[in-house]
Amino acid sequence: MKKAGLTLILLLMITALIGCTSSEKAGNSNVSGGENDTVELKFMMWGNQAHIDVYNKLIDGFTKENPGIKVTMESVPFADYQQKISVLAAGGSLPDLAWVSERMIPQFKSNHILADVSAFKDDAQFKLDDYIPSTLDLFREGDQLLGLPFSTPPVVMFYNQTLFDKAGLTDPNTLAAKGEWTWEQFEASAKAITSKDAANRIYGANFFRDWKTWAVLSSYSWSNGSGPFNEDMTAFTWNDEYGVQTFAMLERMMFTDESHPKAGEQVSFDTGNVGMFFDNYSYVSKAREIKDFEWSIAPMPSGSQGSVPMLGQAGYAMFNDSKHPEETKKLLKYFANEQGTQATATYFVPARTSVLNSDVFIQQPNNPSKEHIVQAVIDEMPKARLIPGHIRWQDIDNAVLQGFDRLFARTASSEDNLKQMQTEVQRILQP
Repeated sequence: MKKAGLTLILLLMITALIGCTSSEKAGNSNVSGGENDTVELKFMMWGNQAHIDVYNKLIDGFTKENPGIKVTMESVPFADYQQKISVLAAGGSLPDLAWVSERMIPQFKSNHILADVSAFKDDAQFKLDDYIPSTLDLFREGDQLLGLPFSTPPVVMFYNQTLFDKAGLTDPNTLAAKGEWTWEQFEASAKAITSKDAANRIYGANFFRDWKTWAVLSSYSWSNGSGPFNEDMTAFTWNDEYGVQTFAMLERMMFTDESHPKAGEQVSFDTGNVGMFFDNYSYVSKAREIKDFEWSIAPMPSGSQGSVPMLGQAGYAMFNDSKHPEETKKLLKYFANEQGTQATATYFVPARTSVLNSDVFIQQPNNPSKEHIVQAVIDEMPKARLIPGHIRWQDIDNAVLQGFDRLFARTASSEDNLKQMQTEVQRILQP
């Protein structure tokens, strides 16, 4: 009896010991650095729901191939994005991978927070040489490559073909093919399309996506050999004849011809009350939903030096303080390889030559014709220009917007306005 009791006690002790050991192992499996841990990567972007859906599919595919890695995605509004990254950098809590735009790169380079991915050139399967070389320039810093572009959209002109037909006008693509799509012709077409009928108000053109996209107007000056800034972003150069002409054109269209909406008016191309609208090619994802009229895209109007669209650029960047750099490189390669680029080409102009010239990009449902995409996008990309970056871009942007506020309110002539703008911007540009 005593032996049986002693045996029972020993069995209970062994069972308890095994239970404690198992619990300890279970507890330790969630401790960072354990062998059985799932690595969690954070990915940040500013896209809309359609973009989020595309990346959710990409992430699902990535995690199936890499079951030990979990990816959490966060979308931050673009207006708050750069400041959010700066705050996270100051707190040492940056995401592992993030979208970055051309405006943000100079600040992030100067803060030394971007990781070098130049070693990707040694990965034959990744095919870094498939990228259009000029699309990588923004991300280069000496021998380093501090990111990869996923979207390189030139600004194009969306136009309402139905309105052109009703007005008996030749469409912009036909004129562009003949070398006759000029800024003068654009302004005349906008005036002809305009309807001031209160019940069916139609504006001939709109340059502004949200009343802050002033940079699109740089194309007027660029197409005449000038521009808002010099190439190394040390001087504001819009206070010249072409800057004055740009402001005078906008003022004339707003207040004389009334062919352009006034500041604050809420109009949109897709509802049919704007004849011509300037935006990145990415807007095509919204335009594809239009059912009430025919539309297409055309190149920017030409000046004395031809057409020069503004180039928008967005890319992926890794950050230096990622705790999981090897896993982050895997995710970046998955997003940026040929298959990942094909997935995002639904909405973005790809930087890979193989995808840019493929039906995956061109033959999307409800897209403009291949002929128009080639003429307005692919043929225009080599001409496109980036607004030069600056570590104080947000201050510069605010100063320029104040100048546009003066234009909208008609509180100064174009000449006086640009002189004041030059003084204010130059003060920011001083080292």
